[in-house]
Amino acid sequence: MTEYKTLSLADIEELSFNALVAAGTSEENARPLAVATAATEADGIASHGLAYIPIYCEHVQCGKVDGRANPSLETPRPGVVRVDAATGFAHVAIDLGFETLIPAARTQGIAALTINNSYNCGVLGYHTYRLAQAGLVGLGFTNAPASIAPSGGSRPVVGTNPFSIAAPGTDGQPALLIDQSASTIAKSEVMKHAREGKAIPIGWALDPDGNPTTDPSVGLKGSMAPSGGYKGVGVALLTEVMAAALTGATLGMHASPFSGTAGGPPKTGQFFIAIDPATTSNGLFSTAISDLVDAIRFQDGAHLPGDGRRANRLSARKDGVSVNTATLAKIEAVLKPGSGS
Repeated sequence: MTEYKTLSLADIEELSFNALVAAGTSEENARPLAVATAATEADGIASHGLAYIPIYCEHVQCGKVDGRANPSLETPRPGVVRVDAATGFAHVAIDLGFETLIPAARTQGIAALTINNSYNCGVLGYHTYRLAQAGLVGLGFTNAPASIAPSGGSRPVVGTNPFSIAAPGTDGQPALLIDQSASTIAKSEVMKHAREGKAIPIGWALDPDGNPTTDPSVGLKGSMAPSGGYKGVGVALLTEVMAAALTGATLGMHASPFSGTAGGPPKTGQFFIAIDPATTSNGLFSTAISDLVDAIRFQDGAHLPGDGRRANRLSARKDGVSVNTATLAKIEAVLKPGSGS
């Protein structure tokens, strides 16, 4: 029987921070990732939260990610911010980019941030959420190592490649937050089922021959099922163009996996667009978003994308988060002097 322990968000942040530093990450790089991990757990996305900390630590130790990287920023045009993550964690590179992106969008009405030589950025919606908190419409794209095969094929070419959009609200929370991958389910969920020895539903993954499977280990050797069939492949290709081709990052089919120790740094990319809605809508944005949201929320049984995360987030601030004790044991092992990952 799976056991859980309740931790506060502050506890989760400090546990993550201490483990990352113990594994060799600089404090400057560990803090943004620790903050994001706590926020991810608050949103109820356990597959991307503390469960990833032992993996991050392992990747620092094997050189898949440089825990002491110093990202660099340049502005080749007034509306373009470019950050080289230097094979380090995406979170610190994104934080650096946002420091310039947000004021640029407010000044010009729209601005873009490109990031290359990067690593897994975790939950993409966490980053667009922060743009919405700044009063901007935030769009985000991130590519990943190939795990989706093209329609009619069986060899993965593009990753699960999430995209996200967050629209600012009036209460400090986004009025609307969409964050979804091009696959039916995030690959980390299949990995989580494999670790726990649980079967996956039909429609999550395909075997190496392109047939549906309920065995997560077989699915991980095959490919992820695209959401909506060929339309999901189209979304993955769109994101690949935005997050890899437009940023100068490594295409998913050439990137090393986010799991395991094989290969060097994946050097994937992220692309963000920040828009000042007051500039583009002549002041009508808030009314339009309210009408759109209300048309959905006032229907019996209907819900908006992001509603579940919002409810979890508000609850977690007060009640904390239930964390799998097996995950905590893996993190504690990293913290023990002389231990491996």
